[in-house]
Amino acid sequence: MPQHTPLHQQHLDAGGKVVDFAGWALPINYGSQVDEHHAVRRHAGMFDVSHMAHTSVEGAGATAFLRRLLGNDVAKLDTDGRALYSCMLNPDGGVIDDLIAYRFGDNRYRVISNAATRESDAAWMAQVAADFEVALTSDDALAMVAVQGPEAIDKAVAALASDVGRQAAALDRFQAIEHGDVFVGRTGYTGEDGFEVAVPAADADALWQALLAQGVSPAGLGARDTLRLEAGMALYGNDLDDGVTPLESRLGWTVDWSDPDRDFIGRAPLERQRADGVTRQLVGLVLDGRGVLRGHQDVYDGDRHIGQITSGGFSPTTARSVALARVEHPCRETLNVDIRGRHVPVTVVPFPFVRNGQSTLPSNEERGT
Repeated sequence: MPQHTPLHQQHLDAGGKVVDFAGWALPINYGSQVDEHHAVRRHAGMFDVSHMAHTSVEGAGATAFLRRLLGNDVAKLDTDGRALYSCMLNPDGGVIDDLIAYRFGDNRYRVISNAATRESDAAWMAQVAADFEVALTSDDALAMVAVQGPEAIDKAVAALASDVGRQAAALDRFQAIEHGDVFVGRTGYTGEDGFEVAVPAADADALWQALLAQGVSPAGLGARDTLRLEAGMALYGNDLDDGVTPLESRLGWTVDWSDPDRDFIGRAPLERQRADGVTRQLVGLVLDGRGVLRGHQDVYDGDRHIGQITSGGFSPTTARSVALARVEHPCRETLNVDIRGRHVPVTVVPFPFVRNGQSTLPSNEERGT
């Protein structure tokens, strides 16, 4: 039986179609995935992300531990409340998980990572932590709601208690506050501005209802996936796994090389790959004809197989079918995708496919078609 988040009854009351996602009962939609997608892009929507893993990292060795554990460098978080996105790597440079680390003191951080990798993440972090003066504590008694969209900040501030709302309103992107038991981070996974708000499980229903009262629309897993695909954000298990490196996943920017003495896990193989160049790369694809791009479809250069789609689908904002694919590097601008035995032409394009709510894809006129 999948686990229930503290907001499970709210999903049922709102007509959510609940499915098993990584061992959690969560809504795939509340009636229309496309309407929920547009609500986030145009106004404000909210997602139950209570299944995400929260780990407190505390102790005199907390900073040194995270500087060893992560490809990015927490040492550049020079003030409390700042956050960074990073990959957690294995000794071969493969991605064990992607996560966000928040600093709340010289010796205290909060790490928020994926639900599907919760147990393996915890085991790896504990193994690495054994060499440092640090304590790791998982907090499973929280609810977390992601409020995203161009109106998300104003609506969420109005929904929060006045003192929390005032502090949240002053946050810049990738900053966070803790106020008692309430955590607010100005981060998200849709390409839109907004907050991720964590509260004790007992306060989850009140938060959800307060956001509903401000006109924030519930959105399910389906909309979350199309939004993050349009934003070109990797999904662990699809676009990232422990067999690929950040450099092969357009996440080289998350690896901080600035301190030559920082011996983070996976550094040596990544340095070799950086010097030699990658032989495969994550690229964006847009379908030129009819059909829908899906994960695991094979990609060809002529008749030669050169890779596979990692994530794909119909993009409601661009009204096109788009995908992320891992293919040989370099590759041509025009490739083919096997859709049910039919080779369909696709164009390699930069991603994100949507920025600031607008399509970045070339129009038919710009493409000369």
